[in-house]
Amino acid sequence: MQEFQFQTAGRIEFGAGAIDRLPQIVAGVATPERPVRRCLFVTGKNPARSAALREVLSAKEIESEVLSIVAEPSVDDAIAGVQRARSFDADLVIAIGGGSALDAGKAVAALATNPGDPFDYLEVVGAGRPLQRPALPVIAVPTTAGTGSEVTRNAVLAASAQRVKVSLRGEYLLPRAAIVDPQLTLSCPPAVTADCGLDALTQVIEPLVSIRANPLTDGIAREGLIRSARSLLQSYRHPDDLAARTDLCFASLAGGLALANSGLGAVHGFAGPLGGMYSAPHGALCARLLPFVIQTNARILERDQDGRRAGDRRLRDAALARFQTVAALLTGQADAPIEAGVDFLFQLCADLKIQPLREFGVRAADFPAIVEKSKRSSSMRGNCLVLADEELTAILEAAC
Repeated sequence: MQEFQFQTAGRIEFGAGAIDRLPQIVAGVATPERPVRRCLFVTGKNPARSAALREVLSAKEIESEVLSIVAEPSVDDAIAGVQRARSFDADLVIAIGGGSALDAGKAVAALATNPGDPFDYLEVVGAGRPLQRPALPVIAVPTTAGTGSEVTRNAVLAASAQRVKVSLRGEYLLPRAAIVDPQLTLSCPPAVTADCGLDALTQVIEPLVSIRANPLTDGIAREGLIRSARSLLQSYRHPDDLAARTDLCFASLAGGLALANSGLGAVHGFAGPLGGMYSAPHGALCARLLPFVIQTNARILERDQDGRRAGDRRLRDAALARFQTVAALLTGQADAPIEAGVDFLFQLCADLKIQPLREFGVRAADFPAIVEKSKRSSSMRGNCLVLADEELTAILEAAC
């Protein structure tokens, strides 16, 4: 067993009605040296979602302001949010919404307490320096079941000038508390349920087959995969099914826990650059790429008889065994071949009406730039294989 670390949010509240415990959680964040008097709510494009919570805090004599993130967050959004947090003198950030709101809230909280330019700390397009000071405390409240951002130690931001999405990363990005209440996801439209749900499914599959997988994240990812496989289509077709929504929320949480501690793979290696280059939801990109990436990795491993691509024969066999585990958990059949798992994913994406990449403007002329950016992605380093340029290009061709 290789050495590993495991870090997550300081507290996780999960279950229907968990949001009602917000006042107690806010009280738990406060200290005699730093009481909570002002709270910045970071929301999605519907700031009214925070109104009831603001009233609850107002009754506790806590002032609040709202910062609304109308699209996937950019570096510019984070800079504007930092200015807002500092001018308001916020003691606490409550990020409520989808992954965009949660990532924006975490980024604002971290950059508000750390000096210098945001690019000092950003990966790929910046210096990638570690954050120097603890962030403002963050309470993360997801209203979609997809990113698992409530328990991850990174925040994804779009760097508009470079046309790429990059991460602000470090343990200071971990929320002080996460409140995962499946009731908050009942209003998600079917398309959002599909895209976010397949993002979550990706985030329990990729950590299982990552080169950084470990026994702790394996157990978490397996449980999330089982629940996602049995409930994603049900939630899409029956949005008011709370039991199915609860499964999806757990799968999303499990994905966040797993990816933060064992990494991802080529699906997310592609999705970051694509999200920076095109106006496309992150979940929709992951959804489309997932079956093609899994199929490509598995086929290469199956042909890699001497184990040269995987590193050696033992590593190759271990990787194939993990892909077979994924197939078994997806299909519910212990002896399911890997191809059955791939077929399950293709059928699920068809049932959920996932669009090809060309619908977001992706064209063959862009493939070389996409491949080059994807190879530099931190997520790509977790893939079970180093994929060649022609293999990455073939995935894009198939997904378009």
